[in-house]
Amino acid sequence: MFAWGHHNIATEGRFLAAVLACGPSAVLSHYSAAALHALVTWDGRPFEITAPSKHRQPRIKAHRSEYIERIVVKGIPVTPKLRTVIDLARVEEERVVKRALRAAKLSAAELERLPKSILDLGAQPTRSPLEDRVHDFVVAAGLERPLANPVYRLPGRTVFPDLYWPQHRLVVEVDSVEWHDDPLARRDDADRQAELEAAGERVLRVSSADMKQPRRVLARLRAAGVRDA
Repeated sequence: MFAWGHHNIATEGRFLAAVLACGPSAVLSHYSAAALHALVTWDGRPFEITAPSKHRQPRIKAHRSEYIERIVVKGIPVTPKLRTVIDLARVEEERVVKRALRAAKLSAAELERLPKSILDLGAQPTRSPLEDRVHDFVVAAGLERPLANPVYRLPGRTVFPDLYWPQHRLVVEVDSVEWHDDPLARRDDADRQAELEAAGERVLRVSSADMKQPRRVLARLRAAGVRDA
C-alpha cells in the first residue's frame, strides 16, 4: 500500500508513507498538512514533514522542530489546523496563507493564539480565492463589511450566501469557475437565488470577468444600498 514505486497510490497514502519514512514522531506539516485539512489544493510538490531530527528522503522536504503538535486525520499524523496556518505563514506567500486561514474556520479561542501578522490577513471564512478577492475589494473600497458564508435558513434547507448584508437584504453570489462551471452547479445557483429572492433578499452575481471592471462592481453595490463603513 505504501510502496513508493506504485503509481496508483492515493495522495493520502503518499502522505502517510512520507510520515512513516521520517520516524515515529514525524507529522505531516506545512503545505502538505494544509492539503490534507482541505485548506489548499494539493499541487504535487515534495511532501513536507516535521520531525524532531532532520531527515533526507526522496520527494520529502523535512522541517526540524523539538515541539511537535500532533493530531490524526484519515489515519495520518498531522499538525492541527492552527499550527498548520502558522507554519504556512513562515514559508508561503500571503495569498496562500490567507486562503488557508479563511478555509480553516478557526474558533475565537484559536484566533486569539494567532500572531497579529497572520490575523491581519483576515479570517473571514470564504470558500474560494475569488470570494477572497471580492470580499477584500469591498473592504478596501471602504464599504460596509459583509458577512461571509453565514448560515441562512430557507424553508426545507440551509444555504450559505457568499457575501451578505442583512441590513440591506442583499446577497452577493460570487461565480467562480471552480465552483460554478457545470450544469448541476448552475442549476443549484439558480434555484438558490430564486429561493433567496422569494424570502425577500436581493441577489447580485459577481464573476471573475466582472472583477476586471471594479468600478462597475462598486457602482452596483452602492446602487443596491451598500454604504461607506
